[in-house]
Amino acid sequence: MSAKFEVVKGFYAATQAGDGPGILALLHPEFEARTAPGLPCGAGGVFHGPLTVMARVWGAVAREFDTAPYDETWQETTDGTIVVTGHYRGAARATGREYDAEFVHLWQVDDDGRITRLHQFTDTARWHAALAA
Repeated sequence: MSAKFEVVKGFYAATQAGDGPGILALLHPEFEARTAPGLPCGAGGVFHGPLTVMARVWGAVAREFDTAPYDETWQETTDGTIVVTGHYRGAARATGREYDAEFVHLWQVDDDGRITRLHQFTDTARWHAALAA
């Protein structure tokens, strides 16, 4: 397994443990997240900087959902992109409704072992259904 895989594996472990400082330690200062349009909580779009992503994506989602991404398959492309597929699993806090939504994450990791970019694709309809009363 490549060193880049280990860095990204660290992200999933930190996310599943709710370790915000651990997540931030993995991110490059110029980290960019491109999240699925239509993601609830205003978390869909393009976000720049670790603190911005923590607040506007992961923090916003954590306020509305008890959830985490669970990685399943791993590939590395010829340009070094790490491709991870899996499922977000959890429940909406307001409704208690559980959900399971597939994802594909495309990761870029620099030579210093910092995550520079995430491009996320997920089934946003499953997220919204969990929020529906």
